[in-house]
Amino acid sequence: MKQQSIDVQENGIYLNIEITDSGDVRLLHLSASPSDEGNLVAEEERRVRRIVEIQVTGEDQNDHHAAKYTGTMPGGRLKYVIHRDIRNDDGRKLEITMEDGTTRVTVHYQFYDGISVIRSWTEVTNGGMESLPLQYVSSFALTGLAKEGAGTWEEKSRLHVPHNTWHGELQWRSHTLPELGLSRANDFSLKRLSYSKSGTWSSADFLPMGAYENTEAETVWCWQIENNGSWHWEISDAIQGQLYLQISGPTENENHWWKNVAPGETFVSVPAAIAIVHGNFERAIGELTRYRRAIRRRNEDNEKLPVIFNDYMNCLFADPTTEKTLPLVDAAAKAGCEYYCIDAGWYADGEWWSDVGLWQPATRRFPGGFQEVLDYIRAKGLIPGLWLELEVMGIHCPLADQVPNEWFFMRHGKRVIDHGRYQLDYRHPGVVQYADEVIDRLVTQYKVGYIKMDYNINAGIGTEVDADSFGEGLLRHNRAYLAWLDQVFARYPGLVIENCGSGGMRMDYALLARHSVQSISDQTDYRKFAAISAAAPTAVTPEQAAAWSYPLKEGDEEEVIFNMVNSLLMRVHQSGHLAEIQPDRFELIREGISYYKSIRNDIPQALPFWPIGLPKFGDSWLSLGLRGPEKTYLAVWRLQGGTKDVKLPIQGYGGKELSVRCGYPNRADCDWYWDKEEGHLAVTLPAEFTARIFELR
Repeated sequence: MKQQSIDVQENGIYLNIEITDSGDVRLLHLSASPSDEGNLVAEEERRVRRIVEIQVTGEDQNDHHAAKYTGTMPGGRLKYVIHRDIRNDDGRKLEITMEDGTTRVTVHYQFYDGISVIRSWTEVTNGGMESLPLQYVSSFALTGLAKEGAGTWEEKSRLHVPHNTWHGELQWRSHTLPELGLSRANDFSLKRLSYSKSGTWSSADFLPMGAYENTEAETVWCWQIENNGSWHWEISDAIQGQLYLQISGPTENENHWWKNVAPGETFVSVPAAIAIVHGNFERAIGELTRYRRAIRRRNEDNEKLPVIFNDYMNCLFADPTTEKTLPLVDAAAKAGCEYYCIDAGWYADGEWWSDVGLWQPATRRFPGGFQEVLDYIRAKGLIPGLWLELEVMGIHCPLADQVPNEWFFMRHGKRVIDHGRYQLDYRHPGVVQYADEVIDRLVTQYKVGYIKMDYNINAGIGTEVDADSFGEGLLRHNRAYLAWLDQVFARYPGLVIENCGSGGMRMDYALLARHSVQSISDQTDYRKFAAISAAAPTAVTPEQAAAWSYPLKEGDEEEVIFNMVNSLLMRVHQSGHLAEIQPDRFELIREGISYYKSIRNDIPQALPFWPIGLPKFGDSWLSLGLRGPEKTYLAVWRLQGGTKDVKLPIQGYGGKELSVRCGYPNRADCDWYWDKEEGHLAVTLPAEFTARIFELR
């Protein structure tokens, strides 16, 4: 075979693949900068730059690797067969096919026109007569991550890690690699920085994301793993001190996934999307934001951004009745809301947690009938919505004893129980029929236009039913659930389904490529919610991020304003006892929603930025900006501690004359000044726990 090279320059991304005369395929370069051949001298260094890693049970892992996924086999024996360089509706597509005996592997790189992101995944086909037992398949593999610049990777590398927990979502932290315990101890080490999540909550503990920054070369790789279940990524050093990044879906060691690929069968890995940019982390998030919009299901909801009222948060807290609901409907309509969602409890006269599953209205809660309440919502000009948790069935639901075990996740011959619920398995046709009947009843009989689809358990590593391993059963269920969602949206394209998992425990773009709204948190303290809201655009497009505004019954005007600012640059998720709020405070809610309607057309085109850095709990000031086509919007929060003044650098605006006004609230009760020479907005908020929205033109 004659040695050849595949060179791609697309959307600011430079890629170079070497095919040796012996057929080895090496990913020599993938960066926002052109290749520097001076970094690729030694053959020993080139040899480890594999384009994919695959480990099969019974094969040697030919490396001194510890827990690292290096030296995999047959990954190391794969030989080039063919490649395709084509264009499709999204942009350029590169496919590289390799073989080892009867095992055929194709690596896919999808580019997107005008966006500095590639989407990467791997197909493994068993062309033999015996099964192929997989225990690891990389979706993306790159060695030589830190080769640009003269300094050592210890000096120039930063890893951005997105911590995520209930009531404390979206808390990014930035570290040097030595701070995390990875230092160059030898030619290479056995230490790795490894991040994984197992189970049905894809973003508990960590978001399925990460970012690597080369501060000397000013380049960033920022990735998201597009799976609504388990995933894994790791960074470590390979031979001659090269850094590598490997991203995958579930693995055997981390996630109890093992797949026996039958003869003639093809396994497709979980996709990963990687933004590759010159600049900083913020620029990479901007490219991911544009990519997320490109892959998302087209829908009016993300264009029009209607205002949602939900009666749960700091309001009815899952105790709706006709008596409580009707005054709230009146108040929500008066405030300017456009959807009214009845949250949990509407289906149960008693225990609403472990009884879930029949999804029939509670008779004692609604003595005049449930239809009366839904008709009242519509009569007030609002679209009715309901809360569902359709992936679980309560252990006390009568239906649970009438259906076979195969409806549910099973391990060791027992149904998996978590927090009073069984996990439904969407591979079973009976489960799909049951779920379809519930959706069809709500949409056709009750004329519901909005569903809050919650998910409040973690069913763990998977199921043994019709599966090679627990994790394989989970992955197949994950994909079956996505297929079911696709069918629902095909039947009801105008239906809005919010994705919720105890707030933000399932923020991933397997689900968010379909859902138009994502609940970002269950945090009940509006002061703490600000740090979550300000960070939301790192993981979710602003027009998909449902941010709560829930004024207290007893509070002051600044508390109402702070609550509104939490939501105004995203999707207003209004709540609170609006019918019991003082008139002057209620008028601030009306003003906020009216202001939102005046700016919401700009949000689906805007890109986020953070003038004073990514927010975190404990900061005394927070700021989130959205840079639109004509205007820039800036949310500013003053919390506890610090001074009453803050300077907000606005990149790219230095030396320019700007018109600045306070957009919300519309009153001159704070000070601000645009410093043209320094390129920053100086803001003074005299009291703690106050917030404002500014417009820059």
